[in-house]
Amino acid sequence: MVSTLNDAKRAAIGQQLASIKAIQELLISNEQTLLPTIPDANIRDRFQDMLKDDQKNLGILDTVIVQYGIKEEPKETVTELVEKAKQLAEGSELSLYEKVFQHELLKHQQAMSGILVHKAAQKVGADVEAAIAPLNTVNFENRAHQEQLKGVLEVLGVRELTGEEADQGLWARVQDAVAAVTGVAGSVITQNSDKSDMNIQDVIRMDHQKVNVLFTELNQSNDPQKIQEYFGQIYKDLTVHAKAEEQVVYPAIRSFYGDHDTQELYDEQAQMTVLLDEIKSLNPADSQFKTKVNQLKDIVMDHVRQEESTMFAAIRNNCSSDQSEQMATQFKAAKSQLQDQLKAALH
Repeated sequence: MVSTLNDAKRAAIGQQLASIKAIQELLISNEQTLLPTIPDANIRDRFQDMLKDDQKNLGILDTVIVQYGIKEEPKETVTELVEKAKQLAEGSELSLYEKVFQHELLKHQQAMSGILVHKAAQKVGADVEAAIAPLNTVNFENRAHQEQLKGVLEVLGVRELTGEEADQGLWARVQDAVAAVTGVAGSVITQNSDKSDMNIQDVIRMDHQKVNVLFTELNQSNDPQKIQEYFGQIYKDLTVHAKAEEQVVYPAIRSFYGDHDTQELYDEQAQMTVLLDEIKSLNPADSQFKTKVNQLKDIVMDHVRQEESTMFAAIRNNCSSDQSEQMATQFKAAKSQLQDQLKAALH
């Protein structure tokens, strides 16, 4: 039998993602606190743009965490850091320059944490890399923000120390530095635009692609521990995906997709659930394990083909863009709640 559906490396990445989200919320809070205190219109506009980016990036992080499929709490040290940083940003102990300096350090921490998650994902599995791909946007925008903040710090620091204005060529240099960052990352940022605005077809397709990668990884491995790890993620992803579809998607499409075809989707997912529990009772080293997994894969891929052809077409033909995006938002919220429930059940 599969001894556990939890894997320490995947849990560690989940905790890191939770910590990144906590810092992202802190960045937004800091920017909202600092904005009214900034006398310079140019700097205020730059902070307003950063705030808009950071609010969008929080939505992307939410999507990444739900897509990753492992919900963890932030590190305790990060939670303590957030509370202390909020107190300093809201208090009078630090000057405006010092508050912005602390903010720039947080941006640096955020950028490095995002890179760390990508490097760790390369070691853990292709499915993890696929799930966290939208994080590229957040990472590169944080690097661009760092360059902006360096310019802001120069202006505020020179003004605070001398009462005079900084070098006139400062913002041109900042713009060159930002261009150097976004020039490298431009194609990535373009490809990974605001994920909070994806439609339901996009979100479901991401789940399908991830589970397909997991099946491939499992079949290519002969290590029982790795096989157990991959199946654990398949079990959690398919369980949550199926229940979220049954809560949000299938009831919404039944009127135009038809009772028969919609019921077929429910029935296929019931088959998956039975087979998932059968596999869970087997030892990953058992010769029957992969046989059963491949039976599951066949059912899942038939289900995927039906959804991505006829169901997606029915949604396109009967739902507006706003309705499809709203369904995606509801689907992700349902997945997040179900992931919390599954985590509690598995512990």
